[in-house]
Formats: sequence, C-alpha cells, structure tokens
Amino acid sequence: MNANRFFRSFKFAAEGIKTALVKEQNVRFHFLAAVIVVIAAFFTGLSYTEWQVIILLIGGMIALELINSALERVVDLVTGEFHPLAKQAKDIAAGAVLVFAVASAIIGLLIFIPKWF
Repeated sequence: MNANRFFRSFKFAAEGIKTALVKEQNVRFHFLAAVIVVIAAFFTGLSYTEWQVIILLIGGMIALELINSALERVVDLVTGEFHPLAKQAKDIAAGAVLVFAVASAIIGLLIFIPKWF
C-alpha cells in the first residue's frame, strides 16, 4: 500500500467536506445542529451508550447529507436541463435525508427529554 496515496485520500475527503460546508446550506445547518446537540449532551450528562447513539446519529446525518449533495451534483452534471427522472432522483435522495433527520430528532428527544424533565 502506498502511504502517500492513502494520506492524500484524507485530503480529498477534507476538501469535499469543506466544499459542502461552503456551498451547501443544509450541510451547514446539520453541522450547526451537531454542535448544539454535543453542547447539550455535555451539559445533560449522557451515559456512555447515549453518547454512542448521539455520535452515530450525527455522523450518519452528516454523511447522508454529503451523499445527497454529491448525488445532486452528479445529476446536474449529467443533465443541464430539466428532466423528470433527474428531479425524482434528487427528490428521493432529499427524502432519505428527511427520513433520517426525523428519526434522529425523535431518538434525540427520547434521550434528552427524560433527563430534562
């Protein structure tokens, strides 16, 4: 294995995250939400298992949003004009993000609300 190539792949991944943060409003929103959740979790005193769940949800949400953004770019690259299938692909990917976001919010509420009230 070429170590230089291996470490270069991390640079490319970081560039992708940076690009998404600069160009994608929803990615910025999810990163901000993640910071707020981590701060709330710190002050709430979550258990080790609850921290694991929160970290998994945050990582999954951000990863899914990055995949959605990548898919949108690929669709735009393939067709510069409106096409119903291109719209469906983008809408379905956005729907996947929404499903995970709602599930994450519900799980977050199930973790935090009993500790707050």
